[in-house]
Amino acid sequence: MGKVIFLDVDGTLVDYENKLPVSAVDAIRRARSNGHRVYICTGRSRAEVYPELWNIGLDGMIGGNGSYVEDHGHVVMHQLITPEQCRRIVDWLHGRGLEFYLESNNGLFASEHFEEAAQSAVRLYSKRKGREGADQVTVRSVFPEMIFGGELYRSDLNKVSFLLSDYQDYLDAKAAFPDLKAGTWGGKDEEALFGDLGVKNIDKAVAVETLVRYLCADMQDTIAFGDAKVDIPMLECCAYGVAMGNGGAEIRTMADYVTDAVEEDGLYKAFHKLGLLKKQGESF
Repeated sequence: MGKVIFLDVDGTLVDYENKLPVSAVDAIRRARSNGHRVYICTGRSRAEVYPELWNIGLDGMIGGNGSYVEDHGHVVMHQLITPEQCRRIVDWLHGRGLEFYLESNNGLFASEHFEEAAQSAVRLYSKRKGREGADQVTVRSVFPEMIFGGELYRSDLNKVSFLLSDYQDYLDAKAAFPDLKAGTWGGKDEEALFGDLGVKNIDKAVAVETLVRYLCADMQDTIAFGDAKVDIPMLECCAYGVAMGNGGAEIRTMADYVTDAVEEDGLYKAFHKLGLLKKQGESF
């Protein structure tokens, strides 16, 4: 049995403009042909994993930062926010005047005024990530499959992201929903642009361990790739952790190896260094 490889998506498999390097596709296909298994492990829900990614050839995915686990089309685990929790979140955000979107495997569902309210935030987020033409991006270009005018009281919810008017919104959400996991993204601490709420006691590491047990594999055969703070638990639980060169300082410091940035063929170079592209008995 080969290695079990876990890849974050945004900033790891694709760059911050959502471009998928040809070299990354080649690396994954060659690794799988050599008997290794490759899973994406992402904050995205399944609805955001578009055909371009599946067409690479993947063994499955972990989504919602750990709330959803799939192997070859079989759902191994799916932890959902309950309908009652969803109703409380939606009502709380409405009452506070905060726009949001709901993340489910059936789609992303925007609140009534999210498109207008989030415009400046998505542009600033894109600019921070170094995206060309950041001042021209729109909510619809960043979230091409987002559903507007859909049902907001849902029973299929993985997590919720909401616009922060200031950092206190996150602190208050954390206090208001002790039964959920509260976080932020789009910047560190008070520079964060969004808050989020998800299933309690779930992260990428828990999901990785769940999938490895299901596969009857060994954690000693696991390799994780990531670029952000949310990926650190995944790198810590796997036998070997690789940080992308474009990643944050925290993950680059704790990783076993730092490869080049996504757009500099960092994924391919790391696969090569780790011998994942080499057939048994072959030497480079």
